[in-house]
Amino acid sequence: MLVHDVMARKAREKGLQVKPWVKTSLAPGSQVVTDYLERSSLQKDLDALGFNLVGYGCTTCIGNSGPLPEHIAGAVREADLAVASVLSGNRNFEGRINPDVRANYLASPPLCVAYALAGSMNVNLTTDPLGFDKKNEPVYLRDLWLDREEIDKLRKGISSRMFKDRYADVFTGDAHWRKIKVTKGLTYEWNARSTYVQHPPFFEDMGREPEAVSDVENARVLGLFGDSITTDHISPAGSIKKDSPAGKYLIEHGVDVLDFNSYGSRRGNHEVMMRGTFANIRIKNEMVPGTEGGITVHHPSGDQMPIYDAAMRYMEGGVPLVVFAGKEYGTGSSRDWAAKGTRLLGVRAVIAESFERIHRSNLVGMGVLPLQFTNGATRKTLNLTGEEQVTITGLTDLEPRGTVKAQIAYPGGNTEEIDLLTRIDTLDEMDYYRNGGILHFVLRNLLRG
Repeated sequence: MLVHDVMARKAREKGLQVKPWVKTSLAPGSQVVTDYLERSSLQKDLDALGFNLVGYGCTTCIGNSGPLPEHIAGAVREADLAVASVLSGNRNFEGRINPDVRANYLASPPLCVAYALAGSMNVNLTTDPLGFDKKNEPVYLRDLWLDREEIDKLRKGISSRMFKDRYADVFTGDAHWRKIKVTKGLTYEWNARSTYVQHPPFFEDMGREPEAVSDVENARVLGLFGDSITTDHISPAGSIKKDSPAGKYLIEHGVDVLDFNSYGSRRGNHEVMMRGTFANIRIKNEMVPGTEGGITVHHPSGDQMPIYDAAMRYMEGGVPLVVFAGKEYGTGSSRDWAAKGTRLLGVRAVIAESFERIHRSNLVGMGVLPLQFTNGATRKTLNLTGEEQVTITGLTDLEPRGTVKAQIAYPGGNTEEIDLLTRIDTLDEMDYYRNGGILHFVLRNLLRG
């Protein structure tokens, strides 16, 4: 961070400015950063370049650094431009940093300053100038970079006392935190009006003993996805669009668009998270070619609609659902809502060419059956369009890494039967699945004493 800050000072001294089409912001992880920036007067240089403080912690990489200026966002949308961001966060999933930015690159803080000055990703920072100084001479990255002596000198201005002073009363909170009214009790008092925290439905209608696992009969396809579908595609953490199912829900509950916040901040409300499942603005459902976003086709009606709306219509009719995908389904960060949301939409099984390790386990933990294609079969070799109905048999006699049968009924009347590998890999996971998920398994064991 200090290298980043001194680079800003050097750039300012040479007369360099951030390009006017670049949105800049500063969101350090710790408030101590503000202390040592102000102590060294470096914050003034950052402010002069446009790197103003917008918040702390998880900000830019969760989509909370704010919108692009409307004239820039409008130009991006109108020309369908592939524009990029550079951030020093730890997540760069599609559509997460900003809905109008397609490509996001993770880099160190100094490189964020460098690219902001260059104003383009089409530069070679080792050979191309970042800009030109007051004498119209080229300024290169090496001209702004710090040597080891400069870095060591800066380090001396940071001490453990700064952290102790800043966080001595961290659990007391600020005035806003202290004003929150709370009620005391042995259990949490649910607020029906809250749009942030709601009583989850995972234990509704749960009996003391698990029901027998049943086969999946005449399931419809909710989504048909390609390779490398990430947990952020399945359950986005970034901004909520006002015309999405989640956005409409919040508006109906009196939330202004400016107060939507993000999916990540509303993960305590299953109503929001269900509506956000498969709702990433960049996800591509092959059932609706040429589109992006959480759209599907409801069958047999043929109506095109948001995935959440289709799932609810299927649920009303008692129709089970499956999802098909390619390789590496569930890559990326381990997001529990990618499995929770899938379960709450009524998906009984996910059938893919391969799974990311943790997401596969999370699916089992939510009672969703991960199944893997065998014998070279894929959604493409089977010519799937999403119009099919799928029946999966052999679930009553499941064994870890066993084989089940899937019969695919095509709209013309033809059928094809394939073998699928059960990706329940252990006996413990089998117990979770037979209980309807790990939550049910744990609660039943507690009830048994």
